[in-house]
Amino acid sequence: MKIDILSLFPEMFEGFFNTSIIKRAIDKEVVDIKIHNFREFTQDKHKHVDDYPYGGGQGMVLMCQPIIDCLKTLTTDDSLLILMSPQGITL
Repeated sequence: MKIDILSLFPEMFEGFFNTSIIKRAIDKEVVDIKIHNFREFTQDKHKHVDDYPYGGGQGMVLMCQPIIDCLKTLTTDDSLLILMSPQGITL
C-alpha cells in the first residue's frame, strides 16, 4: 500500500512513523508512506500557501494552487484520493 500525505509540517509525522506500529509496517514493506510539503509547489518567490478569505473576513485560507499542483505529481488514474475538510458532521 502506498500512502502520500500532504502537510505544511512534514517533520510533525517523523516521530509517529518512527516509533509506532506504523514503523513495523514500513520496515516490513507492507506500507510505503511519503510526506510531501506542498509549500514546495507554490509559484511565488515567498512560498505563500495561504491568502485572505475571498469577500473579506478574519483569518486565512489555504490556496488551492499548491495543493492541486502537488496532487498532480502524485496521482494516477487508479489513485484513491481522500481529502480532509472542516465541513461535515462530527463523528
